[in-house]
Amino acid sequence: MTTRPLQEPTLLLLTALADEPRHGYAIVQEVLAISGGRVRLRTGTLYAALDRLVQEELIEVHREEVVDGRMRRTYTLTGGGRVRLAAEAERLLATAREAERRLRAKPSLGFLGGPAPKGGTA
Repeated sequence: MTTRPLQEPTLLLLTALADEPRHGYAIVQEVLAISGGRVRLRTGTLYAALDRLVQEELIEVHREEVVDGRMRRTYTLTGGGRVRLAAEAERLLATAREAERRLRAKPSLGFLGGPAPKGGTA
């Protein structure tokens, strides 16, 4: 049985935790940076994803502390999370390599196999 590809927000969240543990707000900021500003995790989405990933044992609570009267949890990847992220990164790389190979094989073809546009913009 093969594992389903990760959805982009999940991939970005795991990537944000790959180099060091982070708390919620830091994860949101890291995902924003990694995605070039394309993906902004909302609070509800973030914490639902964190809870799900903890249940799936891809991440775990690294530390809990009280900051300004509120509980702050810091999350980190588990060993299984690292394996899953590495497998997803390899899958994406393989797909990108194949796309590049095919594009190089037929460089004169434009979008949807039609002729490439000649100069100017449409």
